[in-house]
Amino acid sequence: MKRYWKLIVFAALVALVLVLDHIYGWSDALRGGDGLALLRAAVREDLLRAAALYCVLTVVGCVVLSLPGVTFAVIAGVLFGPWLGTALCLVATTLGAVAAFLAGRFFLKDAIEPLVRKNALLDRLLFEDAGRSDIVLLMITRLVPLFPYNLQNFAYGVTDISLGAYSLYTFLFMIPGVALFTVGSVGLTAGSGRWGYLAAAAGLLVLVVLLAWAVKRRYLDRPEKEK
Repeated sequence: MKRYWKLIVFAALVALVLVLDHIYGWSDALRGGDGLALLRAAVREDLLRAAALYCVLTVVGCVVLSLPGVTFAVIAGVLFGPWLGTALCLVATTLGAVAAFLAGRFFLKDAIEPLVRKNALLDRLLFEDAGRSDIVLLMITRLVPLFPYNLQNFAYGVTDISLGAYSLYTFLFMIPGVALFTVGSVGLTAGSGRWGYLAAAAGLLVLVVLLAWAVKRRYLDRPEKEK
């Protein structure tokens, strides 16, 4: 029973958040519709409060609701524009990733590790390539779109990587992807300057693809004897 108490505590916390979410409808703001309209009104009335609410909802979405990572960037762009939206999304998703990391390390280690080992690439990177540096590891998993965003957040909690390194490199290596989707969402919804935003998003897409290709070629496609 002792080995399961952390999992039970975490499950109880998740259940509490889900119940409160059902009562108060917090996650509706991340699913569009009336919730998104309410957030837009909040931005007009009190930008600071709206930014704080967005960050809280994003952290909850990362840890409890398992929403796709792109969701947070798109909503940030629609609500806050390209610059503030990108900054807020980076801060919020980094906080969410850190919260998931801590949950994986202190509550879900026994449950997460078997799931990670089922993903051959993650298993190799996180557990078999023990000599790989933290910065290279985070660069690969954040830039190459081969790894489930939510799973890798929890997965790092069962590795030996330090919280400081994980937080810093997660923030840095998410910048290109977050900027791409945030600026792109502004381009798709903007009333004026649309083509400028779309052109910027296209440039960011090229950058992201090239970075992912270079990282994949350098670290994932080499023969095992060269690694």
